[in-house]
Amino acid sequence: MSPKDRTPRKPAAAKSSAPKGKKTRTPATAGDGSAAAAAPSGAVATPQDPASEAQLAAVPAPEAPVVPDAASLQRDVDALVARDLADPHALLGAHPSPDGDGLVVRAWRPDAFAVTVHPEGGAPVEAERLHDAGLFQATVPGAGLPLRYHLGVDYGQHGSFEVRDPYRHAPTVGELDLHLMGEGRHEALWEKLGAHVTELDGERGTAFAVWAPNARSVSVVGEFDGWDGRLHPMRSLGASGVWELFVPGVGDGQPYKYEIRTQDGTLKLNADPFAFRTQVPPETDSVVHESTYEWRDDEWTARRDASDHLAGPMSVYEVHLPSWRRGEGDELLSYADLADQLADYAAEMGFTHVELLPVMGHPFPGSWGYQVTSYFAPTPRHGSPDDFRAFVDRMHERGVGVLLDWVPAHFPRDSWALAEFDGTALYEHADPRRGSHPDWGTLIFNFGRNEVRNFLLASALYWVKEFHVDGLRVDAVASMLYLDYSRKEGEWVPNVHGGREDLEAVAFLKEMNEVVYAREPGTITAAEESTSWPGVSRPTYVGGLGFGFKWNMGWMHDTLEYFQQDPIHRRYHHHALTFSLHYAFS
Repeated sequence: MSPKDRTPRKPAAAKSSAPKGKKTRTPATAGDGSAAAAAPSGAVATPQDPASEAQLAAVPAPEAPVVPDAASLQRDVDALVARDLADPHALLGAHPSPDGDGLVVRAWRPDAFAVTVHPEGGAPVEAERLHDAGLFQATVPGAGLPLRYHLGVDYGQHGSFEVRDPYRHAPTVGELDLHLMGEGRHEALWEKLGAHVTELDGERGTAFAVWAPNARSVSVVGEFDGWDGRLHPMRSLGASGVWELFVPGVGDGQPYKYEIRTQDGTLKLNADPFAFRTQVPPETDSVVHESTYEWRDDEWTARRDASDHLAGPMSVYEVHLPSWRRGEGDELLSYADLADQLADYAAEMGFTHVELLPVMGHPFPGSWGYQVTSYFAPTPRHGSPDDFRAFVDRMHERGVGVLLDWVPAHFPRDSWALAEFDGTALYEHADPRRGSHPDWGTLIFNFGRNEVRNFLLASALYWVKEFHVDGLRVDAVASMLYLDYSRKEGEWVPNVHGGREDLEAVAFLKEMNEVVYAREPGTITAAEESTSWPGVSRPTYVGGLGFGFKWNMGWMHDTLEYFQQDPIHRRYHHHALTFSLHYAFS
């Protein structure tokens, strides 16, 4: 099913279950973000977090759960139905009974006729309908927290189903993770945001987490819930802007998106910015992915990490995978076919590295990959993420390094991707004088925002760590360095000193280079930069940008121009062969 065929369901009108004659309180979330900021996160480190034991040991013993009064309960019910409840876990799942005897389990199952709660080791309890929109409640006498249970849901003529309740689980993102993200320093952010197949309290499923600080509410939708945004509202983790939910039963290969309710109540479907896998364009769904690949390049990486790239020769073959070679009927080759053919060709031709034009997910093939929408997923046109891992492994086996073109300078305006992600200018600048690229019609990242900078920093590390690539060629650095790049007078905003340098982008590039070289010292970074900016490839501690190399933009063009000359005339054009190196060291 295509996203354009999926119409997000609008929130149902809230029907009060309060007795007639009594006033009901309005939903706590007014759309101004105050409720999300005030919502208790309750976040703790997850078992997969290396710091879990230390964190958990420092967490004080939880206080006795507070039983909400009737007015507070009604407020949360109305907010849930209106899709304005920032913390659905505070209402749904198992909670102490108001009379102190046992637990109350509330289940949110729109369109269900009946719900039964099945406590582990106990007798099933029929739930009563608390609200016509689909809220059910059952009391389990004598039970205590934590309670393991599942739900039996009857949809009438559509059948009955056993459902594992997402709202009985604790948050999957820890407070330390949220703090580091807010500071822009979570170097492994992809391990927390996105979709992660895991096991919580004996249940296998997928933990979803997304950053959408200005959303009124967020739901995760997919084939597992019929793309119904009412079924799985996510929990806001306070002022961090992160929404999360663990959905039992969801596993590898299942498509999904986030249904975001914006400040004005509009519902929009968005792909996951941290998706590890995507559908083949023109489809735009994210896909849950759990890697099972086992690397075989230990010898290569050890040799690479011990080498000095500046002390040895480097010959790089630039490749656009979709057009390098095609199969029968002009079909795209798979990563496996490309690996065998390209590895052999590069090795035979004496190249030390191949440099791939962007392999990150992109919907428009005519962009050659330079309009990226998926900064953590390789393009699915040639195969799966593990197929691309095998491609890199094969190149290393033949002694050929792999460099990737990486595009942090701009991103396309697709509404299902990063553009106005939560209904506001989130990843981009709101002011078009800074947020709109005049040459390519794309949007420019807001490098001054910690979370955006962290998103890109994590993306750079992700490719070198998770895919074992040997370096990044950073595209369009020149457009990042200058606020007036391709802009006329009056079309750009000076920096705080009145100059034209983009100080925030400069700081990001320095940080990115420092972190990549510190965490993966055997890799390289190269800048595609065509201006006279000083110190592009000098270390940051002496005032440079910190790149290991600067891409020689002129050499290719000058060399081609030289060989286009008639042989008898080439002696008058030898300067074309020498100018680029003269420029590089002048």
